[in-house]
Amino acid sequence: MFRVLFSLLFVTVLAASCRRLPDIQGKGEGFLQGIWNQDSVAHAEKLLSYTLHNFKFTCDSFYVDMVTHSKANYYSDSCFNNGVWKEYAKGTYQVRSDTLFLLGTYTKANYKQKISGCYQIGQYIKRFKVIYAEKDEMIFESIENQRELNLKLKQPITCIPKAL
Repeated sequence: MFRVLFSLLFVTVLAASCRRLPDIQGKGEGFLQGIWNQDSVAHAEKLLSYTLHNFKFTCDSFYVDMVTHSKANYYSDSCFNNGVWKEYAKGTYQVRSDTLFLLGTYTKANYKQKISGCYQIGQYIKRFKVIYAEKDEMIFESIENQRELNLKLKQPITCIPKAL
């Protein structure tokens, strides 16, 4: 009897401690909200390859367009496109301390999931150290390759959370 009573009490306490998360998008970080473009890469002419990023942060979501310039062909000739190609990704982000975590998937140009084709497919997982963040300029440093992304604000966005 004691065992049954204890089990029932345990399940009741456990159920009471759980709470349902709202079916609404998170607000994200205010300083990121907007469309941010990277216009150039330092010493690009000396690099074997580099990527320019254009980010859109809206609430807790991100969208990124990447234009890669490469002197080396890492892909089949039909994909190399004379060393310039675009890729896209979308997902959600979090900022912890001074680090921006992006977790998403590579997509087609319309931001629908990409499951085959040239270049990257699958998960898009990136981390950037936030070096500098002001009203209209940000500097990220890639944790992966220590390259800096100097971003300029092209259009601010006000977060209006949407239902999921």
